[in-house]
Amino acid sequence: MEVFIAPQTWWIDPFISNGFMRNALVAGLLAVLTTSVVGTWVVLRGVTFLGDALAHGVLPGVAVAFVVGMDPTLGAFVAAIAMVGGINLLREHSSLPEDASIGVLFVGFLALAVVIMSGHSGSYVGDLNRFLFGSITGVNSDDLRRQAIAAAISLAGVIVFYRAFLVMTFDEVQARMLRLRPQLSHFVLLVLLSISVVASFETVGSLLVLGFLIAPPATATLLVRGVPRIMGVATLLGALSVVVGLLISYHNATAASATMTLVAVVIFLSTVAVRAIWNSVRN
Repeated sequence: MEVFIAPQTWWIDPFISNGFMRNALVAGLLAVLTTSVVGTWVVLRGVTFLGDALAHGVLPGVAVAFVVGMDPTLGAFVAAIAMVGGINLLREHSSLPEDASIGVLFVGFLALAVVIMSGHSGSYVGDLNRFLFGSITGVNSDDLRRQAIAAAISLAGVIVFYRAFLVMTFDEVQARMLRLRPQLSHFVLLVLLSISVVASFETVGSLLVLGFLIAPPATATLLVRGVPRIMGVATLLGALSVVVGLLISYHNATAASATMTLVAVVIFLSTVAVRAIWNSVRN
């Protein structure tokens, strides 16, 4: 196997010889940085359905952007903020459980996207596929700049609201007693999650971004304790998934975004299996 017989040819040369692979690597690492730090809170708070809903909730904005000829990233962000606002309003003014409210908005936004695109799908199928499934090997310098800005905003938001997020995650009553404004913190987390989803669609697509939001942080929680450690390990595991996924895609002509996501999921399942075997041996 070339991966072992000629490691430089398999692991290094694709990035040295191809500019698009270097751009893809940078884009993937920026996406991982964004999704890992925000995804850690998603996993710890047990709101993975919220991440899935937001990943699909941006689709109406993308559909409108395609129809009117505007930047789909801007349309996606507007739709994400609209969904965040809707979730927050229903959370504050409805007696329904939060997941029920999210489910209703999720279905409504997805249906709206289908309605908007139903009369124009033939004209925009290429752009729509790029948004849904990603096109990491086609990113350019403008895409990288947007991702870098999104990563900086996400990191800054997590740092500023770290204490509020931490207390709110484990004891919302305590957060209120400490006057950490859990409702504001929840809204900020939704905004950061929206930024992560929108910024990552060029890399892994809106349908697969949940894999990077959930798989690396979930794997990290099985390996280490403490939120900073989980974020760090999640980022490393996500980076490994990007590198290995890109190389597998390059050498075997598979879809890069799906391959990277699949590697992240395989790492998670392998970790679960190894832990189960280890625990059974110890007992």
